[in-house]
Amino acid sequence: MLKIAQEAVAALKERRWTVGTCESLTGGMICAALVDVPGASKVVRGGLITYQTDTKPLLAGVDASLIERYGVVSAPVAEAMAAGARARLGVDIAVSATGMASPGGESDPPAGTVYVGVASQMGVRHIPLQLSGNRAEVRRGTVEQAIRAVIAEAKELQT
Repeated sequence: MLKIAQEAVAALKERRWTVGTCESLTGGMICAALVDVPGASKVVRGGLITYQTDTKPLLAGVDASLIERYGVVSAPVAEAMAAGARARLGVDIAVSATGMASPGGESDPPAGTVYVGVASQMGVRHIPLQLSGNRAEVRRGTVEQAIRAVIAEAKELQT
């Protein structure tokens, strides 16, 4: 994980861009992975932990009607979380993660269903993931994919 986090920090430093996170199922793991890199303070502004449903509107400005309509584990909510983090933290790139790390009730999405949101000057998008493994493996996989999304966005913006 450290190697991809180092790559993300290096790409952001090269462009003099900042990054922020808005995390649900990962509970701060994405931001923690980034700040494990020496010198990350030059690019990481911070992160929002929106683990419970009501904190997404409160901290990230997610429209509650999106949550009601699509559920917290959805592409629209992942995108709104990323856009909210970008605006609230004043960063060039924000990444979000919302998903189901372990089995829930019958109406819940299947375990491993994750949406990563990315917001930058290029717009807002989402990456749907279906990860396998136990709760810890799904969370780690989410962190890795979110950091890879930051790298891809930073490199795309370089052109």
